[in-house]
Amino acid sequence: MAGRFSRSWTLMKASADVLRSDKSLLMFPLASSICCLLVAASFLIPVIAALTVSGGVAEQGHRMTAGGYVLMFLFYLAQYFVIIFFNTALAGAALARLRGEETSFGDGMAIARSRIVSIFGYALIAATVGLVLRALQERLGLIGRLVAGFLGLAWTVATFLVVPVLASQDVGPTEAVSRSVELLKRTWGENIIGNAGIGVVFGLLMFLAILVGAALVGGAFATQSMVAIIAAIVIVVVGLTMLGLVQASLQGIYAAALYRYAEDGEVGYGFDQAMLEQAFKPKK
Repeated sequence: MAGRFSRSWTLMKASADVLRSDKSLLMFPLASSICCLLVAASFLIPVIAALTVSGGVAEQGHRMTAGGYVLMFLFYLAQYFVIIFFNTALAGAALARLRGEETSFGDGMAIARSRIVSIFGYALIAATVGLVLRALQERLGLIGRLVAGFLGLAWTVATFLVVPVLASQDVGPTEAVSRSVELLKRTWGENIIGNAGIGVVFGLLMFLAILVGAALVGGAFATQSMVAIIAAIVIVVVGLTMLGLVQASLQGIYAAALYRYAEDGEVGYGFDQAMLEQAFKPKK
């Protein structure tokens, strides 16, 4: 276990080297977050209304109505489209950096725009999967939640490389999913310890940041100074936001590097080839 975590830490540091060389990569998750907030805000009132109506009808067992499912599907579709679009832009830019090429926010966005039909198709697939999993949770109770959790994990693993595939190949959404599964099986199968390691590291950093932020805000309230309170809240929000942006960027770079290694047998700038071959070789 210690060796696996060590390799994960090495991968995260290598991803950080790429991010340090091109900080414009942070702009993709930032733009994605802003657009997701706008989408959520546009759906907030009708979603609350639909949930209130469906939840208040006792004879329906607190289950969502057909209209509620339609609204939820549209919300999922819009959110997934935004997320996949900007993730594709990030992956395209990261792949260019890994090839040693100069790139920019505009270059990444151009790549995503050129794949917009496939991105929308994959968003349709992802939204459908998300809605089916939600329906299982709604209708089967605890068993449904367990089944949905297992299927959701399997779907996440199977589609781990879909975004880099969309960014680098002119393929349709179903072909991108198939290609992701093929690359996953051929190279490192179920072993995605590195990506999990990034999540663990940033989970710990986020926890520590929340503790420090709580102490900072608490100290500001103790001063009874409105300026100090506002400043403390702003610092905490900005700090947590930056952590989230860095994590999202690192995971995008990491996925792009793994795709490049799986597809071409090469990694690129900032990554140790031998280390990756050891960490992600196929299981026997």
